[in-house]
Amino acid sequence: MTSDKYYIPYFIPAAILTLAFVIRLPVMMRFWRNDPNVRNVGGLLLLGSAVFYFGRPETIAAINRGSGISNFAAPVVYTVLTLFCAACLVMIIHWRGGDPRRVRRTTWTIGVIYSAVVAGLWVTFAFADVPVERLRDLDTYYANTPWMREHILLYLLAHTTACAITSVVTWTWLRQVSGWLRAGLVLLVIGFILNLAYDTVKLIAVVSRWAGNDLDWLSTYVAPPLASVCALFVAVGFILPHAGEAVQGFCMDYRQYRSLGPFVKELAVLDTGTIRLSRRAPMSRRLVQRRTRISDGLLRLQPYMDPEVRLRALGEATGRGESPARAAATADAVAVIAAIHRLRLGDEFAPEPEAGDAATLLTGAPGGMRSPDLVAVSRALRRSPAVLAHRARYGPADRPESVTS
Repeated sequence: MTSDKYYIPYFIPAAILTLAFVIRLPVMMRFWRNDPNVRNVGGLLLLGSAVFYFGRPETIAAINRGSGISNFAAPVVYTVLTLFCAACLVMIIHWRGGDPRRVRRTTWTIGVIYSAVVAGLWVTFAFADVPVERLRDLDTYYANTPWMREHILLYLLAHTTACAITSVVTWTWLRQVSGWLRAGLVLLVIGFILNLAYDTVKLIAVVSRWAGNDLDWLSTYVAPPLASVCALFVAVGFILPHAGEAVQGFCMDYRQYRSLGPFVKELAVLDTGTIRLSRRAPMSRRLVQRRTRISDGLLRLQPYMDPEVRLRALGEATGRGESPARAAATADAVAVIAAIHRLRLGDEFAPEPEAGDAATLLTGAPGGMRSPDLVAVSRALRRSPAVLAHRARYGPADRPESVTS
């Protein structure tokens, strides 16, 4: 068995964390100045991806070669990892919130402690004698070397402490949130617990060396896959709340947009002067335009609305056992097709009002408080047998024309 064959490439988790950073980049650019949480998460993802980029054997060899010092990449990689640990703790402090002075004081304390850890890493490396370059098993190879032993233990303890605190605090929040945010926190908890497993495996291998045993395979072959899986959970944990809400919002907008199609077709005979949008326009904007188009059409139909038609249709729908909401939608749909028929005949029911509100157009009475459910009315226009029966009374000339929007 060779490490080249079984070693998990660090480029994969690095790319995953970079993708998470890129996905969150628009939000970070918008709120970078005003929201410390946005800055903390962005810094954490950037440092997390940097850990894996710098931790690649190819990058380690390049750093060593460029510096001319054997294993010079060790303090470089461990410094980035320590900064990642500090970013985790700072993120937790800001997420928890509270007194701003206490938050600043705690953040400053974390900065001082982890700055001391970074200084300790460089001091111990400077005193250590590490002439043989090790790209994948440095921790166990130099586990008994003076000063390098302390160097390795220092970064592992700093990483373990940060992951333990982050896991516990994040776990306590799970009962306080729901939805996509809860799902993201669950993945973050799993990711940081796996980080603790990574630290445990590394420590077992190092301590085994101290005891004269050889469990190097834990550090060389078990720890790297754990680190890769950790990165996956952490990255998805940060992405999921925002991506999930965005996808859910798009799906809801798309369903409403499609559901309003029959209503738009029904009002196609009216010239509402709507500006045609590009197919690449955001779905939310297209939905707003479709709702606006329907509202404008209802304003045009107001002079032709007969409240008696709607009341009769409402009574018939209620008599058939339809629920109040469905009966109201059926009555509104009947009122719309009746108004379109009167418009075709040029038979206005009442003078056009000075001001109109789409929320009262289908009530049949001025000052009505009921707001029509446009999606329910649109579905009734397409499916309701009562609406189809009323449409048949007016003949084929009143069937809706096809329209694109």
